[in-house]
Amino acid sequence: MKCVVSILGGAVVGALGLATMVSPAFAGTFDVTDGCASDEISEVSRLYVDERLVTTFRLDPRHAEHTVSIETASGRINHSYALCGEITIRLPSGKTETHEVSGEGVLHAPDGHHLVALGANNFTEFYLDDPDDPDVVEHHPGRSSLCAAPTS
Repeated sequence: MKCVVSILGGAVVGALGLATMVSPAFAGTFDVTDGCASDEISEVSRLYVDERLVTTFRLDPRHAEHTVSIETASGRINHSYALCGEITIRLPSGKTETHEVSGEGVLHAPDGHHLVALGANNFTEFYLDDPDDPDVVEHHPGRSSLCAAPTS
């Protein structure tokens, strides 16, 4: 019986060690708010930080704004980000139109900050911004290579 306990104990210790290696330690947090523009009918957008999906925003007239808290990995000050999604708007003619949106950049020491997701230039740009401290977010113009076109 002692031998079985010893083997089991080693397996548990080994599993705990593996879990520690796989799960990153978190150092801080920042908030991100995404909201619908006045002509938006719906939006589904994904936020990636350091190439890892951290949240999906699902917005519509009944849920026009959503804020999430994002944990940052220990040992890093700067973080890459990408925003990917689809936004459906109502045109002045009454017709609807869906736009694929994406953008990327770098967050400089975002811990403790409140960022907002913004669209500009007729939904051709999609990026994060800190209205209180513009140095926190570095936006790279153009589409994000991390975002794949929707397949359905």
